[in-house]
Amino acid sequence: MMALEPSPARDFLAGLGTHLPRPRAILVVSAHHDAAYQGGRATVTASPAPPTIHDFGGFPDALFAMRYPAPGDPALADRVAQLLARHGLTVTADPDRGLDHGAWVPLSLVYPDADIPVVSLSIHSNASPEWHHALGRALAPLRDEGVLIVGSGSITHNLRAYFTTRPPIDAPATAWVGAFTDWIAERMAAGAIDDILHAVDRAPHGRDNHPTPDHILPLFVAMGAGSDGDILHAERLHASTTYAVLAMDAYAFGASALGA
Repeated sequence: MMALEPSPARDFLAGLGTHLPRPRAILVVSAHHDAAYQGGRATVTASPAPPTIHDFGGFPDALFAMRYPAPGDPALADRVAQLLARHGLTVTADPDRGLDHGAWVPLSLVYPDADIPVVSLSIHSNASPEWHHALGRALAPLRDEGVLIVGSGSITHNLRAYFTTRPPIDAPATAWVGAFTDWIAERMAAGAIDDILHAVDRAPHGRDNHPTPDHILPLFVAMGAGSDGDILHAERLHASTTYAVLAMDAYAFGASALGA
């Protein structure tokens, strides 16, 4: 609903594109592109014209009517597969899959003209945080090739808590959400990669905020891609919460991305 409803996170994303160097292409790692539901087969989209996937139900017709007609980039998909193969990570090109809402909703705000090629890479919710971090580390060379690497998940994601209470969109964050996001921000500032990778187990209320791991895994890929060796440069670009329990924090990674 961020595509339709006003919120601080929507406003942040709508202005973000003007503050970023224009990429030649975008690689997005979406929580909704999950190899665990594809027979364990990790995939990268290779369609030259990826369709807009409406992978949800029970939402307004206006959301289903939206399209994000960004071109694909089969050559970038091949490059992703090659980089991962060099590190013993196997991924298969999928010529048919389009862009799910974890990709097209934020990108429609950041780059509304849909004129930058987009490729989507799957997570694997049955794989470890370290596997996802290694995925990002393998993709780090793309940073010097004009590719913006985006991890699209959510810093907290407990939909059951939302549906149980249905708070208003502008309700303040609950204490258990704030404790988790504050811990993440502190460990990011400290460059504590191992702690962040195990935040669900180590952070206050980790499992309350992530009953399943899928929505935090894209963070680890982006973090790996933006790390300089074992050194983590992270900047918290935005922090807000919608519906009291869905924190919408955004981070940038890498010394070059931060202007350092």
